[in-house]
Amino acid sequence: MSFTLLSSPLQGFTDFRFRNAFHDYFGGIDTFYAPYIRLNGKLKIKGSYERDLLIENNTVPEIIPQIMTNDAEEFLYVTKYVQGLGYKELNWNLGCPYPMVTKRGMGSGLICNPEKINHILERVHAETDIIVSMKMRMGYDNPHEILDVFPILEKYPIKSIAIHARIGKQLYKGGVDLDSFQRCIDNTKQKLYYNGDITSVAQFKTLQERFPSIDHWMIGRGLIADPFLPNMIKNNTTEYPKDRWTIFSAFHDRIFQEYDAALSGPTPIKMKMLGFWEFFSKSFDNPQKTYKKIKKAGNVKAYQQAVTEILKAERRL
Repeated sequence: MSFTLLSSPLQGFTDFRFRNAFHDYFGGIDTFYAPYIRLNGKLKIKGSYERDLLIENNTVPEIIPQIMTNDAEEFLYVTKYVQGLGYKELNWNLGCPYPMVTKRGMGSGLICNPEKINHILERVHAETDIIVSMKMRMGYDNPHEILDVFPILEKYPIKSIAIHARIGKQLYKGGVDLDSFQRCIDNTKQKLYYNGDITSVAQFKTLQERFPSIDHWMIGRGLIADPFLPNMIKNNTTEYPKDRWTIFSAFHDRIFQEYDAALSGPTPIKMKMLGFWEFFSKSFDNPQKTYKKIKKAGNVKAYQQAVTEILKAERRL
């Protein structure tokens, strides 16, 4: 069965600079989801959101904007905005697990409120022609919460629901709950996508065998940890290209230069790249030692030297 690979949005990581570079150097992703737009009660789009979604800033095959909200007016405002940019679909984030979001009744903290979900979807479908898709967890406190939401969702022409197979209070700890994901498949007629812990070709194949009806697979942290993974999945291979570290080096240098130009001062670029290396290091021979070396770099020059030494060591292996 043919399948589609999707890039899960990660706030602070998968903006247009990363997406464009990833597509150019690695490929394998059919559709990218942009990190969420969050208005915080003010009906105004921040410049960073606008830059991320401008069509001219994006060179990937397909991008879908996302919203984080528990307010119908905010949803309608963002809908009008993204449609003005030329987008036809808006993804609604009911998956974010972080307490700063869930305590305000957003992200996975909204799943326990089917009435509010219904109110927002009712208005959006009555007042706009935007295509709505969703990204969810199976609940915040327990994986049965989503089952109470499905009857609401059945009332609307939701394009798809990408389900991360964890609950919100897990954050990213512990394993995915595949039995509960199967329960989701069994209890809805909606088009479901799978998301959660796709970190290797072997793991992807195991999930494919477990869920033969799923043909859309969303990769999040695994995509940053191993940027070659989507293309390897697509080509059904566990072999990395011979020039693996040359490709990675060119990719790294591009995003470093673009973020360095966009950020002001040495501290922001160091923190930005440190965040990436928390994921990148997982694909290196000694993840802990690799990340520690990056973390110890006190300035940009030391950082660049550390990257050079790390890649030189990998090439020798």
